[in-house]
Amino acid sequence: MLRSSLALIALCLLFLSATLSPLAAQEKAPTPEKTPTKEKPQEKAQEKPPEKASGDKSPTAEQIAESVVFMYGTRAVLDQIRRNGVERGRITRLTPEGKTEELSYERRFIRGADFSKDKVRMDQKMPSMEYSLIYGDGRLWGLINGSAFTPRQDTVDNFMAQFWHSIDALLRYKENGSTITYIDKDKQKGLDLYVMDLTDKENRQTRYYISTKTLHVLWLEYQDSSTGISIKYTRTFHDYRATQNTLVPYRSVLLADNKQIQETRISNVTFGLKLEDSLFQNPEAQAANP
Repeated sequence: MLRSSLALIALCLLFLSATLSPLAAQEKAPTPEKTPTKEKPQEKAQEKPPEKASGDKSPTAEQIAESVVFMYGTRAVLDQIRRNGVERGRITRLTPEGKTEELSYERRFIRGADFSKDKVRMDQKMPSMEYSLIYGDGRLWGLINGSAFTPRQDTVDNFMAQFWHSIDALLRYKENGSTITYIDKDKQKGLDLYVMDLTDKENRQTRYYISTKTLHVLWLEYQDSSTGISIKYTRTFHDYRATQNTLVPYRSVLLADNKQIQETRISNVTFGLKLEDSLFQNPEAQAANP
C-alpha cells in the first residue's frame, strides 16, 4: 500500500500544480494487475476526482503524456532508476519459413540523453547458436563468438523498431524531441481509451491507445513500408507489474497485419546495475584503436 499512498499524495500535489491538469489526479496509482489490493477508506476519499475547470472539454496531448509518465514512475524516478539495467526472458517468434522458434535473451542497456545516445546489448541463445546484437554510437552490429558481423537489413529494422515504436518512446518524448498529438477519446473492446500520436524527429509515427482508467499503454500501432509493402504492426502490453517503483509490462505481443509474429515474456528485470562500456563496443573497433 506504500506505493499507492505515495502516488495518491503526489496526485494531490499535481492537481495543485500548473504543470499537469486534473487528468492525472483522476487515476489510481499503478498496482500489479494480477494482485489487486484493497484500498483504505481514506484513500478512496482522496481519489475523488476534482472538478474540471469550466470549458475544459478534453485533455491536451501533453496532459495525457505527462500523466502517463507520472503513473509509470514520474520522470525523475524513471531517469534515475532506469538509467541502466538488465532484462531477461524468453521470445517466441514466427520465422520467415512459417516455423515457430523459441529463444532466451538477456538485454543490457545504458540510457543516454536520448535514443541516439543509448547503448543496448541483446544476447540471444537458441539451440543451434548464440549471438548478440549491439547498439551503440548510433549504429547496430552483431557479434558471434567474439567476431563482429553486419546484420541483415530486416534484422536491423526489427531491432530498431523496438526503440522507435515503444512505450519508452512516449515516456521520453521530450528528451527525443518528438511531437505528440491528441487524436480522440475512443471506446474499443469495452475499454475507454485516449488515442494519441507521437511523431519523432525522423517523421516516424506511432499511435498509442491508453486506458483512461489506469493510464497504462494497452497497445500501440505503426506502419512500415521499408520492404516496399506497407505492413501495419500492433504491439500489445499485458501483465503490468510494479518494479523498483516503476511500471513494467512483463508480456508483450507483436502482430503484423493482425497476425501474431512474436511474443516476449520477461522473467526478471533489474534496474540500477553498473555496466561496463566495453559490453557495448565493437571488438574490431577496439583492436583498431587500442
